[in-house]
Amino acid sequence: MNEPTLYEWAGGTAAFERLTALFYAKVADDDLVGPLFAGMDPGHPRFVAMWLAEVFGGPERYTAERGGYPHMLGHHLGLAITEPQRRRWVSLLLDAADEAGLPGDPEFRAAFVSYIEWGTRLALANSQPGADPPAEAPVPHWGWGVAPPYKSS
Repeated sequence: MNEPTLYEWAGGTAAFERLTALFYAKVADDDLVGPLFAGMDPGHPRFVAMWLAEVFGGPERYTAERGGYPHMLGHHLGLAITEPQRRRWVSLLLDAADEAGLPGDPEFRAAFVSYIEWGTRLALANSQPGADPPAEAPVPHWGWGVAPPYKSS
């Protein structure tokens, strides 16, 4: 039996497009993170959906059509994202995930949040003045992870 990818479990491309449409509507109205996206390309939500789909095991469209990691990195360099902005971005995304109907089971959400935390912390670091992140890297591929078995004390 084949284990579904996080992309498949989430509902495929349509689920990530729903997520990013709802998310960027929230971002546009937010005083803290909204300014980071002033003048945003109208296609941005769809492009981020492509990125997330690829990260979670879907088609590699972001790499093929947008340039993969180097292109994504270029959007973060020099932004000087703050920790409060990062946290708000995460919070708004998780709210949008609920509204978009992404799976709420603990296994999916743990894997989803794990990537979101990891990715936003990298974006924060890479956005700082003087940051020198690697210019080339693969798009990360995120899976289910393995939780250790629970043992009561």
